[in-house]
This record gives sequence, structure tokens and C-alpha cells, in this order.
Amino acid sequence: MDFWQRYRAIDARDTRFDGQFYTAVRTTGIYCRPSCPARTPKAGNVTFYETSAAAHDAGYRACKRCLPEAVPGTPAWNLRSDIAGRAMRLINDGVINRDGVEGLAARLGYSSRQLNRILSSELGAGPLSLARASRAQTARTLLVSTAMKAADIAFAAGFSSVRQFNETIGEVFAMTPSALRATARHHRGPTPAAVSSTALTLNLPYREPFDPGIFDFLAVRAIPGIEEGTPHSYARTLRLAHGDARFRVDYDAAAAGRPLVLTIGAVDLRDLASLLSRVRRLLDLDADPVAIDAALAADPRLAARVAAAPGMRMPGAVDPQELLVRAMIGQQITVAAARTALVQLSQAGSASLVPADGLGRIFPTAAQIADTGFELLRGPQRRIDSVRGAAAAMASGDLDFGYGDDLPRLETKLLPLAGVGPWTVGYVAMRVIGAPDVFLANDAAVRNGIRSLGNLPDNTGLHPDFRELSPWRSYATMHLWRAAAEAQAAARTKTPIPKKVTP
Repeated sequence: MDFWQRYRAIDARDTRFDGQFYTAVRTTGIYCRPSCPARTPKAGNVTFYETSAAAHDAGYRACKRCLPEAVPGTPAWNLRSDIAGRAMRLINDGVINRDGVEGLAARLGYSSRQLNRILSSELGAGPLSLARASRAQTARTLLVSTAMKAADIAFAAGFSSVRQFNETIGEVFAMTPSALRATARHHRGPTPAAVSSTALTLNLPYREPFDPGIFDFLAVRAIPGIEEGTPHSYARTLRLAHGDARFRVDYDAAAAGRPLVLTIGAVDLRDLASLLSRVRRLLDLDADPVAIDAALAADPRLAARVAAAPGMRMPGAVDPQELLVRAMIGQQITVAAARTALVQLSQAGSASLVPADGLGRIFPTAAQIADTGFELLRGPQRRIDSVRGAAAAMASGDLDFGYGDDLPRLETKLLPLAGVGPWTVGYVAMRVIGAPDVFLANDAAVRNGIRSLGNLPDNTGLHPDFRELSPWRSYATMHLWRAAAEAQAAARTKTPIPKKVTP
């Protein structure tokens, strides 16, 4: 978007651009979200920034009226496969909090000086400033959504000291933490009750519309004891850097102001920022569904599907290594068969935290699968050997991939593995890095979904790989998967016509 496109967006107070850029006003010294209800500033006084960190570094403070930190993130970090996009995915996952700037730079294959120069040029702020803005956003969320002690919030958000936390909150929001917490009265819903440091309930912001079908997708693939899903909720355990965690997300379209709620049953506070980032990635909450749906609806093959299910989301992954194992086991077999195999494999995992809501196990580590877990698998020996080989490579560190990769890097790392082909790489790219333009043309369910759409005239000129929908073909794949599942369900429930018996 150029300057005037952005200016028209803020003049229209278009909420779908919230989080995608920030509006700084020189005469007031504040920055706002695009939908801020304040009077539209004169164009000559406006500067647009890609990130809130860039606005911070330029000397602006956050608007107290529109709270620009309380918005979904930008979908650009999945759309962009450059260094900036890859770095932001890792920063949001808490890599700087865990490993510092040097650790972030090493994962991206650059020196810290090169990385600082690239990010400053592309995003207007260096890695430390970007991480600081991410911490401020996490801290604001906890201040207004929970009754956690300020000291606990400081360390949960990734600050190294309470003093640094107080200084950052003051500089970014021009308020003390207690004053910022008082702004919670402007949000709908009950006043947060006192909670323990590992049991939190938070609202999850996202852009409308939101199709809850993503919960169905996760539910049919859920592994009992590790995951639990319904058409409007999803819960699971997972392993993070400092310990195991458990969370649950509930969706209630009728709950005004808070339809999507995250309940964290247990987590080491040092992992909280990473958990929040992974839950958002899992549910694709930073997507721009209006832009995606507009592109998909222009294709006559998908127009009816998009109209029936606006706001389709693409499920992510909370653990890249786990997702690769699940993809390798699930390829070329049905979802039900894959689930059965994964239930068997899950017995190799260890007991998790104190069991709650039927969740008492954790998915096995790569080392557990390589050592003994592979013995629990059934099926072709070649597939079992492939899974064990990939698990051994991950356990040894020879195979290291994750949110900081792009599609070419994933191909380079994964394709040499036995049992991994283009379908596996594409599926991992969709779910781990949120690659938006993957079309799994050879997927059986995709082909079935295309057939279920009905026939179009031969002279439409449309390509079978849906290239007209680039860069949103991953979402087209999601629509086709759902179309195939619905057609299969309809075929199962169809009442057979009784044979006529001649008397």
C-alpha cells in the first residue's frame, strides 16, 4: 500500500487494517491503529510505520483511545518469505527472549550487525526494538486481562527486570502499569478475577469474519489424551522451552466482545509469550479474511464455497517437529487411519502435567520416537523406517527447521529425507510457516473436493492448479478439503433406495 491508500484506510477507519500498519501524527506525538475513532489528521502531519517498534523508536507513544497494541498482528509475516518476515515469526515466538539477538541472527544465517541493518531498513526498527514492542504488547494484554502481579507480568512478557518493565510501559503507553491496567474497564466482560501465575484467561483479537470450521479440522485429527476438540473448542498439551503447558480455546459467536477466549491451564511464565504466539498461529488469527475471501470468491469454482463459509482459516502448528511426524504418518492414508496410528505412537510420550479435562499426556519427543516409539507403529516397514530416520535427525540436531524458514529452505532441509516428498513439504509449509500459496494438486482430498464442486464449461480458461488465486492457494486448498469432507459425509448418510421386489 502506498501513502494515499493507507490514508484513505484511516479516513474510512477500516478495522481490517488494524495491526498491518501504524499511523503516527507529528502534532500530537502519538501513533494509532488505522481504525482510531479520533478525527482524521491532516495528511501533512502523518507518517506511516510498518511496526509499532518503528513508531516507538521515532519518539511516538501509543494512543490511549484506540490502544494500537490491542490488535491482531499483520498477515505480512506469513506472506513475506524474506529475512524480515522470517525474523518477525521468530521474534514473536520469543527467540530473542531465549537466545538473544545473536541466537536470532544465527537461525537466519546472518551476523547480528547484518540483521540489525536489514530489519532497520525494512521495518524501521532493529531486532531489540522489535522484541521490546512484542514484550510491551504481551504485557498490555496481561495487565488488562488478568489480575497477575506486575512483577509476574514483567517476567512473563520477557523483561529482564521490573524496572525495565516499568520504563518500557511508561515510554510506550505514557502510563504506569497500574494506570494501563485500569483501562480494562473500557472492555466488555467481567472484571478479571485473581488467578495463579499459571492459570490465565485471555481474549484473542482477530479480524472478522471468523469461520469456526478450523475447530472441526483440529477435532477430527485430535489425539486422545493429548488433544481434545469440538466444533467450537480445542484443547491440548504441548512442550515448550521451559516446560510443558496446557491450553484451551473456546469460540462463542454470541458472546459480544469476547467470542474467542484462551484459557491457559498451566505454563511456565517464561514460555507465555511463545505460547500466545503459537496459539495465534494455530488458529491463523492474524489473517486478513476480507482480502483472502475477495480473491477466492472471484473464482467461479469457489465462489459458492466462500459465500457459505466466509473467514476460512488455515490451521498452523504449535510444534514443528511434531507436525512433520504427523505429516509423514498421515500421507497417502485417510485421516482416520492416521489418527489411529498417532494414537498408538502417543503411548511413547511421557505423562504431562497433572491430568485435566482428559489431557494427561504429551506428544513424544523426536528422541523418544527414534529410540522406541517407532516400534508402536504399524504398516509398511518403509514408512516406519522413514519416520524413525526423520525423528533421529531431529533428535541429533542434524535436521533443524521451524518458524524462521521459508519454502525453499524447507525443501532443501526436508526433501533429502527418505519418505518425504513435495506433498509433505507443502503440508508442513502451510502449517508451520503459514505459507499462503501452497496448492497440493496431487492430494486425493483436493481432487475429490474439485470433483464435488461440479463441472464448469470448458471455455473458462481457468487453470487446474488454481494459479489465478495466487498468493492465497493454501486457503483454496482448505476450501477443497472441506468440500471433500462434506461430500464424503453426505455419501455416508445417504439413505439407500430399497430394491423393488417383484411379488
